[in-house]
Amino acid sequence: MVALCGCLALANPANGLDLDHTKWTAVLQQYVNAQSRVDYARLKSDGIGDLDRYLDEIGKPWPEGLDANATKAALINAYNALTVRWIVSNFPLASIWRTKGPFRVPRHKVDGKLESLDSIETRLRNTGDPRIHGALVCAARSCPPLRREGYTKLTLNDQLDGNLRAWLAEPSLNQFLPDRKLAKVSKIFQWYAGDFQNLGGVPAVLERFAPPKSFAIPNKLEYQKYNWGLNDSGSVGSAYSGFDFYIDYVRNK
Repeated sequence: MVALCGCLALANPANGLDLDHTKWTAVLQQYVNAQSRVDYARLKSDGIGDLDRYLDEIGKPWPEGLDANATKAALINAYNALTVRWIVSNFPLASIWRTKGPFRVPRHKVDGKLESLDSIETRLRNTGDPRIHGALVCAARSCPPLRREGYTKLTLNDQLDGNLRAWLAEPSLNQFLPDRKLAKVSKIFQWYAGDFQNLGGVPAVLERFAPPKSFAIPNKLEYQKYNWGLNDSGSVGSAYSGFDFYIDYVRNK
């Protein structure tokens, strides 16, 4: 009976098989502000138990029969929640790059197996849906907005479209200058340009998801420097520089 209840806690029988992400949504709504910054200090002191209870469920073997959208939503949530947990475990710190092997070390339990953040991202990239790049948040100030709700099977497509639009509409992350026929966009679009070919290429994605009348093919593209300072709601990480990142990156190689 206990095992049966545990399985039901992970399923949504009204809407088909899915994992339950309500605990993650509760954490996001309590500790992420309207600017998509995380109150890591308060989360570390008050909310770590709630986050760990969600990650305990994510770490267990997932029910057999999850479809593509349920799996994709769960992997996005796992990546974001595990990143937040890794930061909390090491907080305070100016950048995730101040930790040892932040992305490549398989230290996180997901679906009964040890995964790295990179391996979770690779699984998501292999779905062929480049919109995931607008949803994965690696604890940096230049990351896309951390959505204040968990991704779910039934709402996934609308959520991915919405987050991509919100990311492109944020002038601190992407700038569109239609009078100059120029867009200054996130470095992510350059790093993963090949992935965006599945939606027609970066210019086609910008034309489709950027604010109305802000971008048209063949406007010129420029890629902005990536700020790896911590996406903290306070001042932690605000002074992290490109030189700091270079030193930390070399130390992590």
